[in-house]
Amino acid sequence: MPLSLYLLAMAVFAMGTSEFMLAGLAPDIAADLGVSVGTAGTPTSAFAIGMVVGAPLVAALARSWPRRAGLLGFILAFAAAHAVAAGTTSFAVLFATRLVAALANAGFLAVALTAAATLVTPDKKGRALAVLLSGTTLATIAGVPGGSLLGTLLDWRATFWAVAALCLPAALGVLKGIPAGRAKEDPTGPDLRAEIAQLARPPLILVMLLGALVNAATFGSFTFLAPVVTDIAGLGELWISVALVFFGAGSFVGITVAGRLSDRRPGQVIAVGGPLLLVGWPALAVLADEPIALFALVFVQGVLSFALGATLITLVLYAAAGAPTMAGSYATAALNVGATVGPLIAATTLGTPVGPLWASGLLVAIALLIHTLVAAGRRAQVYG
Repeated sequence: MPLSLYLLAMAVFAMGTSEFMLAGLAPDIAADLGVSVGTAGTPTSAFAIGMVVGAPLVAALARSWPRRAGLLGFILAFAAAHAVAAGTTSFAVLFATRLVAALANAGFLAVALTAAATLVTPDKKGRALAVLLSGTTLATIAGVPGGSLLGTLLDWRATFWAVAALCLPAALGVLKGIPAGRAKEDPTGPDLRAEIAQLARPPLILVMLLGALVNAATFGSFTFLAPVVTDIAGLGELWISVALVFFGAGSFVGITVAGRLSDRRPGQVIAVGGPLLLVGWPALAVLADEPIALFALVFVQGVLSFALGATLITLVLYAAAGAPTMAGSYATAALNVGATVGPLIAATTLGTPVGPLWASGLLVAIALLIHTLVAAGRRAQVYG
């Protein structure tokens, strides 16, 4: 694999770290900028809003995107947004930078997924995309806990500066490894209006809704995990990073499991993983004052959340088969709708630190109820 591809993956790592890192930084941001912890978690939703808007918009534009200039512009915009955030004393400015960073992230991914495949021979495209997207998984395992640790040892601003710095080698990789030519739109490809019309299909709407609900549950609790560790379990701030490592390791296992099963047995993943995920959130709320149980359940919930979420992503791609150039943006938008709504719902339950855990359980319950009712309706049509 070419070095430039790994440098692009570094950008994905930085962007993935940025998307998730407020889970460990919200209390410090709240104290520094004079807002509540619930308010300090809302930039996670701002980032998700930017991804929701940016993913389909840039995916549509990227058919004829100038790859080198586009990728370089997105990386530099992303880095600049974090530099501004690191230096601001205004929460409103911080919130705005998260929107800008998310739009840059969405644009970068839309172009990079295509560009990565052009860096290798046709028989290695799968490996190239795996290398690129490995940055996101590594972000949950190492980037987010590392950012939380850096924020604890220095301050939250240092984490934002570190993310900005990680973008610079990736920018160099774009300049050195990405051809300067403009991508050419395939004249035989699908019409954009026909692809957008796929959003009216009930099967696609259903899996997007389920994906949004599951992701809302995940982000709702993940964003406010820090107060659970410190206030309920009674552990020091350094243990926040440990909890995030457990969650990240669980997410890696969950994605691995989903990768093996979601193509062939998605129904089994939902049938088994869904109820377990539903039970897991209330169990974590009840047992959060026991550190061993806390870390064990954080790991398990990471496994289940990402196994179920990744399976629903796969189902979105299948349901959107008639929109081959837009399907990925539909999946990204659905999951980021959840990432927007989840922390907002969770913030309303912060009268107790475990409130978000109960809210996550309710969101999963709604998802499973909808899935069950739809499945029952289909059976009634077949056998009625």
